Amino acid sequence: MDSFDFVVIGAGASGEAAAHYARERGASVAIIERDLFGGGCPFWACMPSKTLLHAAEVRAHGGDYPWPRASDRRDYMISREHRDYPDDSGHVRDLEAAGATVIRGSARFTGPGRLEVSRDGTSREIGARDVIIAVGSEGKVPNLEGLEQAGYWTSREATSLRELPRSIVILGAGPSGVEFAQYFARFGVRTAIVAPRQVNPADHPRTSEFIAEVLRRSGVDVRTNVRAMRVRPRAADGEHVVELSDGSTIAAEVIQLTVGRTSAPALKALGLDRLGVAYAGEDTLRPDERLRVADGVYAIGDAVGHELSTHLGHYEGELAVKIALGDELTVDFRAVPRCVYIDPDTGSVGLRPDQAAEQGIDAFEETADFATSSKGYVTETDIGHATIVVDRGAKVLAGAFLAGPGASEAIHEAVLALKLRTPIAVLAETIHAYPTMARLIGGLFAKAALKLR
Repeated sequence: MDSFDFVVIGAGASGEAAAHYARERGASVAIIERDLFGGGCPFWACMPSKTLLHAAEVRAHGGDYPWPRASDRRDYMISREHRDYPDDSGHVRDLEAAGATVIRGSARFTGPGRLEVSRDGTSREIGARDVIIAVGSEGKVPNLEGLEQAGYWTSREATSLRELPRSIVILGAGPSGVEFAQYFARFGVRTAIVAPRQVNPADHPRTSEFIAEVLRRSGVDVRTNVRAMRVRPRAADGEHVVELSDGSTIAAEVIQLTVGRTSAPALKALGLDRLGVAYAGEDTLRPDERLRVADGVYAIGDAVGHELSTHLGHYEGELAVKIALGDELTVDFRAVPRCVYIDPDTGSVGLRPDQAAEQGIDAFEETADFATSSKGYVTETDIGHATIVVDRGAKVLAGAFLAGPGASEAIHEAVLALKLRTPIAVLAETIHAYPTMARLIGGLFAKAALKLR
């Protein structure tokens, strides 16, 4: 039986990060993947969706970017040119060049530090000092009358399609849903999106209102505070009719699901009971504050549900290796940037005022209109905002929320300020380039500093 210092189950962003970092520290590594090395981000999520968003943005602003060109460019980005399925050989080569042992197959625990990997009717057993679970996730399918008969798309179809539908209704309005909605609408697809609460519900209400307005201006029919109740397959001129909780309906050729994600199917297959881990089919695992689910077993990425983003998965992958190798460090998830890459984009980090209050933080908010800022005038923008949430007692930043051109880049000053607990007074004295989104948030730091004197 081959044995390794680390066995990583799953080769998405978090698993790859763990494997590469472990090799940089001199540890032996095996990484196991049942599908594509590289995971969802390069093939079904981040890279194809951002590529299509870019093409749609060029088109919306008068550029020549027809759908066939956008589709071809997306295929190039996901290594699917002239084939039906993406080619992950580049990821495999990078892992092998780093010295990792690459294994294709499905893994399950046979006992502590022991795994069986199966593929095409054959299996092998491997041993590990430490195991990192990075199995990723898949889209949830709601229990909705008529949905199975109508059929539906997941994020895979939404990012890999080669022919545009004539119409689409997107159920769920988180970051993925709103990004899909904008590029479909900008390519002439009749598009509707259904949000059970506000659009992008975890965001600041001002940002949610901004996103909803941006989508409407892109041609999206935005329905908020309503739920899909049932589907009538092919009930209107060959389109499916989705009945909503407010009594209204939407007809569309395609039903797109973005109602959440779950790691349950992959986790169930691991045999966690052989480690003494009580797992009853939940969407994610619940590791301790150092990412451990059992002795020598760590969980990262979508499988723990902290925040479904590539950048956080990468951080967790390296973090798990550092912890397993005995590094003295503090696990810190306070400063995780959250961005929506529509045009114009948004960025946020930290706590909303209501979340700060729930944690017992005496906080206040400062906000500024982006449209009437110098950058807003320069870019001829009539919507957007910058908002900060300030911890009055500690005199540090508790959260920041930006919406407008450049928001996803400008948010990183606030990310660093949260990470380092930089005093508001220091942020207020920091010079911010003019005219930028950063300059607008710098003005808010100055206003907050006056209140804290």
